[in-house]
Amino acid sequence: MSLRLPRAFRAAGVYSGVKRNSNRLDLALFKSDRPAVGAGVYTKNLVCAAPVKFDRQRTPSDSIQVVAINSGVANACTGDQGDADARQMAAWAADACGVKETQVLIMSTGVIGAMLPMEKIRDGLQLASKQLASDETALENAARGMMTTDTVPKIRGREVVIGDVTTRITGVAKGAAMISPNMSTMLSLVMTDAAVRVEDAQAALVDAVDESFHCISVDGHMSTNDTVILLANGATGGPVLTGKALSDFRATLFEVCEDLAQSIPADGEGATHLVTVEVHGCRSRQDALRISKTIADSPLVKTAIAGADPNWGRIVSAAGYAGVEFDPSKVTLHLNGLLLYERGAPVDFDAEVVSQSIARDRDTSVVLLLEEGTAAARFWTTDLTAEYVRINADYHT
Repeated sequence: MSLRLPRAFRAAGVYSGVKRNSNRLDLALFKSDRPAVGAGVYTKNLVCAAPVKFDRQRTPSDSIQVVAINSGVANACTGDQGDADARQMAAWAADACGVKETQVLIMSTGVIGAMLPMEKIRDGLQLASKQLASDETALENAARGMMTTDTVPKIRGREVVIGDVTTRITGVAKGAAMISPNMSTMLSLVMTDAAVRVEDAQAALVDAVDESFHCISVDGHMSTNDTVILLANGATGGPVLTGKALSDFRATLFEVCEDLAQSIPADGEGATHLVTVEVHGCRSRQDALRISKTIADSPLVKTAIAGADPNWGRIVSAAGYAGVEFDPSKVTLHLNGLLLYERGAPVDFDAEVVSQSIARDRDTSVVLLLEEGTAAARFWTTDLTAEYVRINADYHT
């Protein structure tokens, strides 16, 4: 099924001149034709960008209609002028879209420490407002307008029946590096035509992000600009979601966020593998998450996977320094479904078979089993390649 914008949403993506390459779109605009509930989750980095500070003050809300996003310049670490530029960007977006300035949210991504080229932003917003549309091309162009080092636009969604009403939840995201909870150099906007109360939208988004965008890593570097916004405009015409309908909405929102979250490390800079680390049998989910993240962030684990090396010692030892108490004699490890280590000791396995299982498939599965409890967690990361080093060594700062 093709992915579509939810009802009463329109989008556009244009080239405004912020990026040096005119073949790359660099400004995205999304508009709900009716006021929408807006919820937000943001970076926990103390050094946060001007758009993050701006949006935090405006969410949650029951009257958002426009989200404007530029790529190429992050408007981060830009002082008072950056804050003023963020407010001006919102005001221009409001003017271009014919809404109140208080109904606008903004996002920026790109080079840290550079000032926004404001005239280009202004002209780009005017251009984008004239191209707003609800078709698939408009949605893809908007997703491309958010991209920096991403290689593909990231669009995911569901169309489901919730409370007897057909409902769409569609999200876009960007991110390929500087990826680490909470959250990563990533932006995401999730839109729905469901009717959701402000407090329910915020709670649902927080929970969805906690088990999706907070469970990805590429390089362990927390960004200044991370933002996830949820807009719910009620255009289905159905009642405000409560009870089972609200639970169904929350479950679908999580699925969309999980799909978007996985798409980020899958497109990680220089990556040749998407690695899923699962840890089972912990006393708490927090313990399981801590161990899985430690394994996922290990450069030695990541480089072993890049080299298709079934080096189980790197994985087990990473679990051991995660800061979680467990009995090492009861640890079992599977790699791509193949048993390498059982109850604290290595087992005989065909290293060539395991190596080939890594080399021939972009998806790599690491499953660690403990015997401390029943809690589990899952974390997504990438391998670490020489291409990642090249990209980031050459990236303009």
